[in-house]
Amino acid sequence: MNVASPRESNWLDEISPAIRDAATSGIVEVFNYGRGRQGLIPLWVGEGDLPTPAFISDAAKASLDRGETFYTAQRGIPDLREAIAAYMTRVYGAAPGGLAFSAESFFVTIGGMHAIEIATRLVAGPGAEALIPSPAWPNFVGALETAGARPVPVPLDRTGRWSLDPAKLAAAVTPATRAIFFNSPANPTGFIATREEIAATLELARRHNLWIIADEIYGRVTYDGTRAPSFHDVMAPDDKIMFVQTLSKNWAMTGFRVGWLEAPRALGPAIENLVQFTTSGVPVFTQRAAIAALTDGEAFLKSQIERWRRSRDILCEGLRATGRVRFFEPEAAFYLFCAVDGFEDSRALAFRLIDEAGVGPAPGAAFGPGGDGHLRLCFARDPAEIEEATRRMARWLKA
Repeated sequence: MNVASPRESNWLDEISPAIRDAATSGIVEVFNYGRGRQGLIPLWVGEGDLPTPAFISDAAKASLDRGETFYTAQRGIPDLREAIAAYMTRVYGAAPGGLAFSAESFFVTIGGMHAIEIATRLVAGPGAEALIPSPAWPNFVGALETAGARPVPVPLDRTGRWSLDPAKLAAAVTPATRAIFFNSPANPTGFIATREEIAATLELARRHNLWIIADEIYGRVTYDGTRAPSFHDVMAPDDKIMFVQTLSKNWAMTGFRVGWLEAPRALGPAIENLVQFTTSGVPVFTQRAAIAALTDGEAFLKSQIERWRRSRDILCEGLRATGRVRFFEPEAAFYLFCAVDGFEDSRALAFRLIDEAGVGPAPGAAFGPGGDGHLRLCFARDPAEIEEATRRMARWLKA
């Protein structure tokens, strides 16, 4: 049996306090608790149940067969950066100023989280503050806290839908505020910011000389047939905005760990350094897979969204029928963020559903102020499995 020495038992006291004291993810906690339970339906993490499609995986295999296994350009291979620029031009029409998007504005990262980490380090160091509309994905908070900065949650309103009150955002600004994290469409709520809410946030950032870190990774995952409003629709060429993107959700590539940061070109040398100092670049074979996804992946994305729509409708209709579950039907993304009458402790409720209903949710408390008393249920799964999970939860609520 391995027994820690007296010195080892105190080693956590000898590391950076910002790292040592960073909050543990409440999502990971329930995942670890329920992982491996036979027959359990996992709805806790933000990924689908489909493997990466063959046309994407084959591009990665072909890259490996060609021997593309060496260090690569820190900004990403030129072919991928050009593919990203072409994709963005197709989806968003034009960059600020009416020009086509340029490859020089895109930096390939190890998934969206790496892009968030880089953006955070660029603008928010010790003593800085950043505003986060909340409930929010907890990794925004983690990125700030481990950089020594302070996250400032700003509650979303609940007026028939999740919405953002620009006056609340403005009231939270202090001399220490450096940035606004803005996630739309949002995890966990499924909230889509309107063009007006986005424009008001941009005007606030201009007024106070703040950066905006815009996480728009669910911008294509909407259920009305259009992409979500974006800062790209309202910004000027000199606005201080960085955009986070990933291929994980749209193209079932969570394990590939590839995404990008879009940023002003002048930041290129600094971003390149941060890539070098964190990962030394993204593997070429995953970048080849990303090119295939962006170039040939529209049909797959369309089929995913239709599948998620069916699962969303099954889950919402089934839980609404219990009379005990309250929510706004998600406008986008693939999460239902719901409150269950009679339960205020979402962590305890999540554990009970794992043990007694065979369903694994994420506790709302993991998503910050405004989240407790709620559950996040990821419905990016086979509609038949979501139907079974809904039956189990409904039966448990009636017991």
